[in-house]
Amino acid sequence: MGPGGLREIICNLHPSKNASRLVGFELADDAGVYLLGDVALIQTIDVITPIVDDPALFGRIAAANSLSDVYAMGGRPITALNFIAYPDRNLPARVVGKILEGGMDACEEAGCQLMGGHTIKDDEVKYGLAVTGVAKPEDIVTNTGARAGDVLVLTKPLGTGIISTAVKAGAAKPRSAEAAASSMATLNSGACEAMMTVGAHACTDVTGFGLMGHAAQLARASRVTLTIEATKVPLLPGVLALARKKMAPGGTKTNLAAYKKAVRISPDLDTAMVDVLFDAQTSGGLLIAVEADKASKLVTELKKRKTPVARIIGRANKMVRGVDVIIE
Repeated sequence: MGPGGLREIICNLHPSKNASRLVGFELADDAGVYLLGDVALIQTIDVITPIVDDPALFGRIAAANSLSDVYAMGGRPITALNFIAYPDRNLPARVVGKILEGGMDACEEAGCQLMGGHTIKDDEVKYGLAVTGVAKPEDIVTNTGARAGDVLVLTKPLGTGIISTAVKAGAAKPRSAEAAASSMATLNSGACEAMMTVGAHACTDVTGFGLMGHAAQLARASRVTLTIEATKVPLLPGVLALARKKMAPGGTKTNLAAYKKAVRISPDLDTAMVDVLFDAQTSGGLLIAVEADKASKLVTELKKRKTPVARIIGRANKMVRGVDVIIE
């Protein structure tokens, strides 16, 4: 569901107040957080449709995408449940098994125990995880803490939605397809570790609503305006050329429609780059708001952990009324 329709539904939900409910859905954060004794319990679920042809790789990417929400909150995933939908008459059992093996592979790397799951018959394959993570309550990182003067750091390049669309159309070069798959299959565990080592004010992972959508949500929740320098945003190889060929998926167009009023775009910016900035990502990186004098240390810690990228892309400023993000 697009961000506009989702907001319309959520605004009519009014959960009862509970002191143990530390983070809910009201500010569009990446996961819910519930205080259980002296432990913060982090809960999330995410399900996607196939984005690559290889079933095991698809399973790993879907699992990495689900686990990412826990990392964005500064947590450690401990258990997961599979959710898979598939057409049982048309999809061999061995293919379903490969998808689940790929998901288990990602969970094993994360140190997260796969506990079971649920299957459902559907016309289209869908797979993902419901994940539970833990953290100390004081260590939870939300999307509400960015402050004016903070520096913005991104840990994966953009363009997975556009490249995946191009792959389906037979228009993507192998180098682009392989780079996108590698990025999506990479866990955000290293990025989370680096962020927690340095200390961050706020964080969100860049997924379905694109960099601009998730940046806008972080800005709104933190009551700041973010400035993104387009030339500093890391991109997957070949993605701009594909964007110029109108390979943007439907989700990217939905994001642009939903957030363009709150995003001030430089008139000199290439329209293809605008599409990339709003591109709906799968298993994207973390967008981290960190105190300016800690930014270089964060970049160093990210590089130590070999995250796909470690790039300073902008800053947080005092809130400009009606503007969540400025793209320079």
